[in-house]
Amino acid sequence: MSASTRPTSATQGPTRNVRIKLRTENVSMIFQREGKALPVLEDIDLEVGDGEFVCLLGPSGCGKSTLLSAMAGFLTPTGGKIRIDGEIVRGPDPRRIFVFQERGVFPWLTVEGNIGFGLSKLSRSERAKRVSYYLQMVGLEGFEKSYPHELSGGMKQRVEVARALAVNPDVMFLDEPFGALDSITRLIMRGELLRIWQAERKTILFVTHDIDEAVQLADRVVVMSARPGRIQQIVPIDISHPRDISSPRYLELRDGILGQIGLAHRL
Repeated sequence: MSASTRPTSATQGPTRNVRIKLRTENVSMIFQREGKALPVLEDIDLEVGDGEFVCLLGPSGCGKSTLLSAMAGFLTPTGGKIRIDGEIVRGPDPRRIFVFQERGVFPWLTVEGNIGFGLSKLSRSERAKRVSYYLQMVGLEGFEKSYPHELSGGMKQRVEVARALAVNPDVMFLDEPFGALDSITRLIMRGELLRIWQAERKTILFVTHDIDEAVQLADRVVVMSARPGRIQQIVPIDISHPRDISSPRYLELRDGILGQIGLAHRL
């Protein structure tokens, strides 16, 4: 058996025997602030399987967005290595797409212009076909000619997800993409993202500080400590989709994470 397909422990690697897509090896990050060292991440070891949906969960300032940015190649770790498909990540790559919290749509482009932005190498007909496919996938038919200022927050996020998927990435990095949305729209967008993930099976790394969001979405939840961020626990979510948020197992998993971060008896 090759190293990339070896069985991994339930704590650090996928619960299923799948090919390892992304691996962090003793990753640390230290920032310099006013001449002083500020440790942000410490000894992060993690394996993510091909097609797996993993949520990084933790309090504000714990380094989860920093870790995501390092995985995507926007930051270089102070220590350790990050590998995707066995190769060390040395910078951003068009095969890996980063989705921000309502900051990624171009206001001067229409919906179809945004979705097709990264498809300039395709022929006009292929580009139109792919844009149409993802417009339909995210439920934005009829809004092709609309501009971002004419869309709701949830619709803008659909545009951002569609644009990310249209370039056919290997990995999607999502940094609290629904954090600015109201609670109802957030629930709808979670369902939409799950539907798309089940259809496309992209590898997804998703940062959140919302425990319910993590348990509703992920194959595994990576619980991080306060800064400097370490992995406290990795929780496999052994419930099939769609998930019943009132089921005993769901509540058990959610409450277990609450206990892990010290909030079980404070709510």
